[in-house]
Amino acid sequence: MIPDWNIAAVLPPVRPGAAGNSPDRSPYKASFSEVVEKFATSAARIEILRGLLNYRIELRNRGVSSGFQWLDGSFMEHKEVLLLEPPRDVDVVTFFHLPPGTDEATFSRTVFDLFEVANTKLRYHVDAYGCVLGVSMGESHVSTISYWYSMWSHRRNGLWKGFVQMDISKDEDDIASGLLAQLEQELVTS
Repeated sequence: MIPDWNIAAVLPPVRPGAAGNSPDRSPYKASFSEVVEKFATSAARIEILRGLLNYRIELRNRGVSSGFQWLDGSFMEHKEVLLLEPPRDVDVVTFFHLPPGTDEATFSRTVFDLFEVANTKLRYHVDAYGCVLGVSMGESHVSTISYWYSMWSHRRNGLWKGFVQMDISKDEDDIASGLLAQLEQELVTS
């Protein structure tokens, strides 16, 4: 379960009430439907979540079917309170396994545009990055993961904050898609 935004309008880095060294901390594991239920609070946020859904569908269409995603950026903050404006996108790192029988160099040509920020922001409202799982972990792999964790565990002003992790499962997308359609309909009729 994703905790509520705290008084600083961010997700807390450790679940409220848990000890500082508790494993119940960021990244908070959640289903896509939980992300929709928690963050689809406006038309702008619903549009971003719809873009994320379409992005995930395209990843799977190109062979990315196993792994998880970290979600962060102003979308995971209560930006409407912090900066008095809605978020414009969601930041996403997709940690994924290569399809069987494919090497990283060959596969990267298949998905290159899905990890090109200018393309994904425009097309999906997603600031997208990728990291291959299941390869030998070398120093550069550790550096990459450390980079994302350190960047996403703080705001630019140094405030500690949390972020969310969700599986890349198609089952999750089907449920989330239904919730998004329902919320979109409610916006139209209200």
